[in-house]
Amino acid sequence: MHPDNRLIVALDLPNALAGLDLVNRLGDAVGFYKIGLGMLTGGGLALADELKQQHGKRIFLDLKLFDISATIEAAVRGIAQYDLDFLTVHGDPHVVRAACEGAAGTGLKILAVTILTSLDRADLDACLIRPGNVADLVTERAARAFAAGAHGVIASPHEAAAIRALPEAAGRLIVTPGVRPAGAALGDQKRVETPAAALAAGADHIVVGRPVWQAKDPRAAAQAIVREFAGA
Repeated sequence: MHPDNRLIVALDLPNALAGLDLVNRLGDAVGFYKIGLGMLTGGGLALADELKQQHGKRIFLDLKLFDISATIEAAVRGIAQYDLDFLTVHGDPHVVRAACEGAAGTGLKILAVTILTSLDRADLDACLIRPGNVADLVTERAARAFAAGAHGVIASPHEAAAIRALPEAAGRLIVTPGVRPAGAALGDQKRVETPAAALAAGADHIVVGRPVWQAKDPRAAAQAIVREFAGA
């Protein structure tokens, strides 16, 4: 069985042992995993390396890096040595350009974060982000990130169609968190959609966490999500 790598399962678990246990339970039903900051101090980078090198999985390292250009370039150059697949950085053009320099000559794809899917307009006001419709700001940030060299963007499924329509988006990736299978709880996400709708809107990959790892049968939950893709 070849897993459908449009599904990325988020290993939002406390440590590498818990992550590896889930990976073993999912088996060949899932081939692509996201490891984020929450697991970084619990062996996340070692798990990423093990899953890639020993288990043949694809890995999305979700660190959402933000710093001065020289630091970003150095950090990404170090991460690129692990032969991983995706890495997130904030979508500010200077960050994206530096990350792409750090990843140059490797297979690591730089994905830019536009606006976190857990944020709404009130949150942006609190952060002193300029006025405007959230979807419009996401689309503009995506266009600027692409112009700076990003291989793709992270965006809510609600904005995927507008981003896919950008001339700059040709040949670029759209990866969407904020995806919940039909009937699943929203959790802390505010801008959500079903897997099939996200793909239909132009997403290349969807990221799902709790609906898989909190399920009584995670493998069956992952397989059900892939079946939902048929509606796209």
